[in-house]
Amino acid sequence: MGLRLRGSTRRPDRISPDPPLPSETHHLDFSLTDAQREVQRTARAFAEREILPRIGELDAAAQYDRGLYEKMGAAGFLGLPIPERYGGSGMDYIAFALLCEEMERADTAFRVILSVHTGLNSLTLLQWANEEQKERYLVPQARGEKLATFGLTEPGVGSDAANLSSTARRDGDRYILNGSKVWISLADTADHFLVFATVDRSKGHRGITAFIVERGFTGFSTESLHGKLGVRAGNTGILYLSDCEVPVANRVGEEGEGFTIAMSAIDQGRYTVAAGSVGLAQACLDASLKYAHERKTFGDEIGRHQLVKEMLARMHAGLEAGRLLVFKAGTRKNAGERSTRETSLAKWFCTDHAVGSALDAIQIHGAYGYSNEYPVERYLRNSKGSVIYEGTSQIHTLLQADYLLGYRRDHPLRKPQPPFEGEM
Repeated sequence: MGLRLRGSTRRPDRISPDPPLPSETHHLDFSLTDAQREVQRTARAFAEREILPRIGELDAAAQYDRGLYEKMGAAGFLGLPIPERYGGSGMDYIAFALLCEEMERADTAFRVILSVHTGLNSLTLLQWANEEQKERYLVPQARGEKLATFGLTEPGVGSDAANLSSTARRDGDRYILNGSKVWISLADTADHFLVFATVDRSKGHRGITAFIVERGFTGFSTESLHGKLGVRAGNTGILYLSDCEVPVANRVGEEGEGFTIAMSAIDQGRYTVAAGSVGLAQACLDASLKYAHERKTFGDEIGRHQLVKEMLARMHAGLEAGRLLVFKAGTRKNAGERSTRETSLAKWFCTDHAVGSALDAIQIHGAYGYSNEYPVERYLRNSKGSVIYEGTSQIHTLLQADYLLGYRRDHPLRKPQPPFEGEM
């Protein structure tokens, strides 16, 4: 449509194009299905029964309890979005987001399990592994019988994931892996590891290849990291690959396809982080509303004070917006559509908002917010990691700008993400 200026016939030098229409038109329905609400109720009840009574103790001692992870598996949480034929619950991505939200509403450590076990590992195997690998590894993971994680980050490689130092050399019917991975969640307790190494460093990201490593493989060992700011109720550590012998049958995808596999895995991980951050922001708001009614100054509840209201309203607005961004990404995932752009935006917005909500929650609590007598200091410590891993906020800023400018476009993958198979 042309633009005409009143009182002038001069045409503008440039006319901004209309924003592109989505390739698919989705019916907008913001209500949850009965099945999704049941997941939400079940997850909340689990958190109130199993996590909240113990989280203060676990966080203070910086200890993890594998027994709690196993209970999550027994409840069907670890395989929630995995089809039933592979041992999962066959639920959709919105239900999975609600599960992540409820787990992080209790504590970030328990959303992290869903991120690394289900998002980064199991959903990646569902998309990229062959049938033999799915039967051997995906099925027991979806049933909660085995714990799994993801190994990409290295001591010298974080955001620059295409520049891996870990190597893989083909030797007959096996590969020999050497290198190390750091900041790996569940490092000291997982049974299965999806690890990335390069078969040819001269090829850059085109040399990266994906492998399934079992804890008992020759040349594989792990070590825990200590002294973390937050997520103290979860295990984080280092993976060591010292002439680690991995069968060729455990290579996922083709040689040189590992970078593509890792990036599609990170799409799943970012989705869980975004959804979990909605839960953390909700926890901040819940605690702040309660305190705003309980605490009195100048003869009235502090909730009556305008600047406290401002912080509460800001928490709520970002919470609602973030949840909708997560649901938009989840809707595309349910349809089997690539959602890299939507997931990046959700992750960026929701994690930044969680940090802001935690800061506001501490401010509302005043001096008490600075102590562990209230949970909001834990929320702040936990929130900070999410703006660093799965792509820093700065990386997502650049990604979103590149999409807007047309510098970045997503292309179809050799193996697209499987759509939700059930009925909504």
